Formats: sequence, structure tokens, C-alpha cells
Amino acid sequence: MTPAALSIFVSRLDAVCDEMGMVLRNAAFSPNIRDRLDFSCAVFDASGELCAQAAHIPVHLGSMAFAMRDLVAGIEWRPGDQVLFNDPYLGGTHLPDVTVVAPVFAASELLAFVVNRAHHADIGAASPGSMPISTSLDQEGIVIEPMHLLRGDVFVHEVLRQVTQSRHNCAESRGDFAAQVAANRAGISRMERLIATYEAVAFEQGVAGLNAYAERLARAALRTIPSGRYRFSDYLDDDGQGRHGIPICVVLTIDDSGVLADFEGTSPQVAGNVNCPLAVAAAAVFYVFRCLMPADTPACAGAFRPIRLLAPAGCLLNARRPAAVAAGNVETSMRVVDVVLGALAQAIPERIPAASQGSMNNLAIGSSRDGHPWDYYETLGGGMGAGPSGGGLDAQHTHMTNTRNTPIEVLETCYPVRMLHYGVRRGSGGSGRRPGGDGLVREYQFLAPAHYTLLTERRERAPWGIAGGAAASPGVNSLNGRPLAAKCEGSAAAGDRLRVETPGGGGYGAEVPLGDG
Repeated sequence: MTPAALSIFVSRLDAVCDEMGMVLRNAAFSPNIRDRLDFSCAVFDASGELCAQAAHIPVHLGSMAFAMRDLVAGIEWRPGDQVLFNDPYLGGTHLPDVTVVAPVFAASELLAFVVNRAHHADIGAASPGSMPISTSLDQEGIVIEPMHLLRGDVFVHEVLRQVTQSRHNCAESRGDFAAQVAANRAGISRMERLIATYEAVAFEQGVAGLNAYAERLARAALRTIPSGRYRFSDYLDDDGQGRHGIPICVVLTIDDSGVLADFEGTSPQVAGNVNCPLAVAAAAVFYVFRCLMPADTPACAGAFRPIRLLAPAGCLLNARRPAAVAAGNVETSMRVVDVVLGALAQAIPERIPAASQGSMNNLAIGSSRDGHPWDYYETLGGGMGAGPSGGGLDAQHTHMTNTRNTPIEVLETCYPVRMLHYGVRRGSGGSGRRPGGDGLVREYQFLAPAHYTLLTERRERAPWGIAGGAAASPGVNSLNGRPLAAKCEGSAAAGDRLRVETPGGGGYGAEVPLGDG
């Protein structure tokens, strides 16, 4: 393909992912998918290598890029099939993220896959929101190994019943699965038209061309980083089971062959649920280096070919079944970003920002299984780390998360909760020549008895500043003014107030005293 033709080809693939996302959003039943946009869509080639993705959620997309090849190779595909799974040890992230994969055929030849992954607030855990303070995978909900949700474009109703029967709201759950199927159907339709335009051979040549182009851009970007070995360590606050100060260590080796991220020295897997499968750690590493590439680098497998990953089996970042992983996807992935950025700051300090809030501030709430059941889950933004080119933004979702907040009107309409306060947490960003962004405050009042779970980080160890900038303020959780642990669950009575104050972002550069210069 000519450069112009390749650009058009890439844009058309990207448009397929964007349209899939719009269908999923508009058809979904739950506020978690419809309003928070906690989903991702992508296109893969026939071998399971990433071709394109929408600008959705990095932890979803990077983990799919790492693990899809092995998954699709183990299934016999036919036109009209759609397969779903959520098993973290077979290419998933954590159990609430359910992936639906559909093949794309042309003249009986398998040429591509369309895929979406969406977060289901209820996946069958004992606690509402399915983000419990768990110690094993089976406490986190139902584990779905790859199984056919559709055969020949017809629902396998026994499978749908099996994956929805334990939910608080079966109708909402079935609606969300139907939306995921509809999104893939839209993707298949658009891909069939695209392949018909190019024909099969030209389509495969286009995929090879975009991967080669992306790899050239990626290697050119990596050559701007001085060769060497760069070390950094950071810590998770705790695992929710009494273990504190959990180290994550990395050595980045950068040379002509690319990058090797070696996590030797990272903590062994722990009792709590901050463990993660290797695919989640890979997603965080891919994300950081993708940020250093030109903005127009195609989001495909070629962009990640120069990046390799090592993590000892059985460590926090390459946990063995049945280790609990609910918070590994959302919290540990954020800390992996911090350690990789910290290592890169030694090599290219003029390009690396301070630590952002370093937590997704996960909140799951709902009723018990007695009475009228409901489940709600959200992640909260915080401060962005300041960098060489500007201060950090306030109250943002950063790094591995890219969801929206749930609008107050939706929250109060759908659930027995009132929002008492929602605003920027002024003064929580780290000071510096360029100050870090401030976190936010979100305070909920329960209008009926409920159960809550908090899975949060950066409550003990603050997000660090860089180049002389100050650290940010750590986050604070409280119930009726009484402090809560970073990871906790409990019961709330009608009238109780749950308040989450999220961390700020670190500052960049030492402050210049007034009058100097």
C-alpha cells in the first residue's frame, strides 16, 4: 500500500472499533457501561494479533493485546459464533470484565476477530458490586472459561442462563450481554464491508503493512531513550489482609533490540486481591511506552513488538491460580505504571511526569441479597502528575483507567443514594515549579441500608514528585467522619455518609522563591 492508502486503511479499522463502542454504549442497560463507559472494543487479525482499538480503557486493551493470540488458537471457529470469557488466567483481567469475541469470515476464510470487553457490576460475588475483599478467585464471582454464547448467530440460552442466574438483576445482566453481542455484530458487518473493498489478500497485506509501519515508529521512539539499565521500586499500601508495603520492582534494559522490563524482586503473590495475571502487567508496560510514541502510531501488535516482559511465576504480577485478583487489575496496574515511569525518569528526565494519583479509588455499593437487590460500582478520578511541559490536571482519570464519572442525576435516579458533595479537593496536589493536579471529593449518603466495599491505594504512600517537586497528599476514606482503611468493607445504615477524598498528583521541579530571577 502507498502511505496514503495505508493511512486510510488504518482509519477505517479504527472507525470499526469506534462504531462498536457506540453500539455497546447505546444498547447497554447498566449505568456502569452506558454512563461510565467501562468497556473497550478492538479488532484482531486471524491469528489473534491486535490490529486496531478505540480510545477506550488501556488496561482492557493492553491485556487483550497480550493474551488474545493463545485464546483464539484453542477454539474451532465458525461463522456466527461468539465466545465469552472472564477467566483472568486465560487472558482476562478480573472477573467483572467479561470479554466477547466474534470471528469475521470472508468466503469461508477466517480473516479477523472483533472483540469487546465490558465491566459487569454484578458477576455473582457474595458482596454487592462484585469487588470483594477477597483471598481467592472463587470469592470474586463466577469464573467463565471460554464458552460459546452464540452458535451460528443464535444464542445458546443455557450458557446465557448459566452466566446470569446468580445476578441480582438478571434482566439488566442479560441486556448488557445482548449489547455486547450487538456491538460485535456491528463490527462484523463493518469488517465484512472493509474486507470486500480490499479483498482477502489485500486486506491481509494491509494488516502486515500497518504492523510493519507501527513497529518502525515504535523502534524510532525507543531509540530516543539512551541505552542502559534503569531501576526503580515503589510500593502498594497493602493487600487488605494485613500485609503492608508490598514492593514492585523493575529493571528496564534498553538497547538496539528494544526494551526488556524485568520485574525480578517484586513481591511474591499475596493473600489479598492485589495480585494480577501477567496480561495486566503487560498492559501497563505497553501503555507507558505507547505514550512515548508519536500520536499517530497505529494501535496494533507491531507497536508492541520491541517490548518484552519478564515477571517470575508466582510473583504479584504473574500470579498463580487461584490467587485473588479483583484489585490487581485496577490498583496494581496503576503502580506498575508508576515504577516504569520512575525508571524512565532516570533515562529521559526531561520527558517524564511526576506520579499521578496512582489509584482508581474503587467503590462498590449495593443492598444485601435480602429485599430489593441492587449493585453499583464506580472508579474515581484524582490528581494528574505535573510534568516538564505543564502542571497536572485536577480530578482526572489517569493512566490505566479512562472511564467517566457516573452523573449524579443517574446515580440518584437509579439507586437509593444521595450525593452530598462532589468537587475538587483543593490543595491536594504536590507543590513545585509546576504543581500537581488536585484530587476530588465525593460524599455519598445512603437512603437505605447498604453494603460498601472500598479498594483504594495511595492512602499511606503519597504520589511522588519529580525533579524537586513535592509529593501530593494521599487519599482519605471515611464513614460518618471516622477514618476507613484503604481496603475495607462494611454495612451502612440509612443516613450514613461515605466520603472518599482521592490523592493528588505529584509536583514537578523545585519552587522558585518569590523575587528570584
